[in-house]
Amino acid sequence: MKLPSSVMSKVTNSTQAPFYFILTGIPGFEASHIWISIPFCCLYTISIMGNTTILTVIRKEPSLHQPMNLFLSMLALTDLGLTLTTLPTVMQLLWFNADEIGFEACFAQLFFIHTFSFMESSVLLAMSFDRYVAICRPLHYASILTGEVIGKIGLAIICRCVLAVLPCLFLLKRLPFCRSHLLSHSYCLHQDMIRLVCADIRVNSWYGFALVLLIIVMDPLLIVLSYTFILKSILGTASWTERFRALNNCLSHVLAVLVLYVPMVGVSMTHRFAKHASPLVHVIMANIYLLAPPVMNPIIYSVKTKQIRQGIICLLSQRDMCLR
Repeated sequence: MKLPSSVMSKVTNSTQAPFYFILTGIPGFEASHIWISIPFCCLYTISIMGNTTILTVIRKEPSLHQPMNLFLSMLALTDLGLTLTTLPTVMQLLWFNADEIGFEACFAQLFFIHTFSFMESSVLLAMSFDRYVAICRPLHYASILTGEVIGKIGLAIICRCVLAVLPCLFLLKRLPFCRSHLLSHSYCLHQDMIRLVCADIRVNSWYGFALVLLIIVMDPLLIVLSYTFILKSILGTASWTERFRALNNCLSHVLAVLVLYVPMVGVSMTHRFAKHASPLVHVIMANIYLLAPPVMNPIIYSVKTKQIRQGIICLLSQRDMCLR
């Protein structure tokens, strides 16, 4: 696909002044960026308002200070962080055609995007452990998942994800970017930036592969393992009513897992097996991967979780009373 002349001139000049990267909007639809910004703006608004509402409801309602809802707070914070990380570059590109991002700013965005993405996976893994304890060991639920334990799990998730991404960042930053600085997306991703390096990237590739195995592959496998034990426990119960209630309690988490991992697998498959596909395909898949979880998770939990839904209704009704 032919790039606009303004972008081509920046690509040419970037080899002489490699202090910024050039972002790409929606390939082939540059003239319609203002109109395309409307659905993006709506999705970002839904994500910010939805996750903020979830956090406010859980914080204000003491009855919601339970392990599962505390993990849900972590998930909402992660989604909010992911949204606020990509929002500035996406919207400034669509609204103002500002397609340049500084060298250091690009690396900072890369760090936060991948950290929050890994945190999303880690929190969902922690939530699967919560569901396992609640269903398979209900009598020990309160003693196992205490506030102190949940705090340690949250700290471990942060340390795990930050320490996983930092070496990747340093390994990439030491390499020379002597090719075109044109990125394929409206934000900075490691798999996108690594293509612009003109040096030996074997260490980066092996580390990235290890990271994929330890997080992207290991987390869903452990989640599947936890649900294997959960299903075994559920099928061992005598009553169909108890089975339905247990499965319904897990439904929100299962949907959240699918919302994260289905687009994640789609992006990985696209980058590996559809390298010569239209740039539009890569852009759409990447946007779905980064926008779907922050947008869908608040909707899923507000619809499927009765306590959260009642808390939101109560919060809105109190706000209406204040307005009156």
